[in-house]
Amino acid sequence: MEATISELNTIIRDYSLKIGAISEQGFSAKPSPNKWSRKEVLGHLIDSAQNNLRRFICGQYETSPPKIVYDQDHWVNANAYQHMDTKEVIALWILINSRIAAVLKQMPSNSYAKECDTGKNSVSLHSLEWLADDYVKHLKHHLNQIIPNSFDIVYT
Repeated sequence: MEATISELNTIIRDYSLKIGAISEQGFSAKPSPNKWSRKEVLGHLIDSAQNNLRRFICGQYETSPPKIVYDQDHWVNANAYQHMDTKEVIALWILINSRIAAVLKQMPSNSYAKECDTGKNSVSLHSLEWLADDYVKHLKHHLNQIIPNSFDIVYT
């Protein structure tokens, strides 16, 4: 878990600056009407962080694996990131990811194997440790959409 936390903190530090350097026009431009802008991709990462934060906390104390399902399109639309101030979107991304790093750091090692149900498919039960590692991989995948070729990763 330590490596995951360290990597997350490095990403927050390095990419908050890189994302902040993108022009407003470049950050808000939609590649097509049905595709997310870079701002909306960062919003999606905020939403994913909120859902994972809940998994990391609830998964530690609930007696049966909590089922925390995330409908990404609904969340991005409901939050209307495209219409938010860019600095606020970036600040929210920094804050929620910093909170995840803090929660993971405080998590007792005997909670790492506890499970949470993501409800995504037939294999939806995952350990909190696996979810933390997967969260960072997911983060890198989408940061590649915001700043191409940032990470050498294949995420499916």
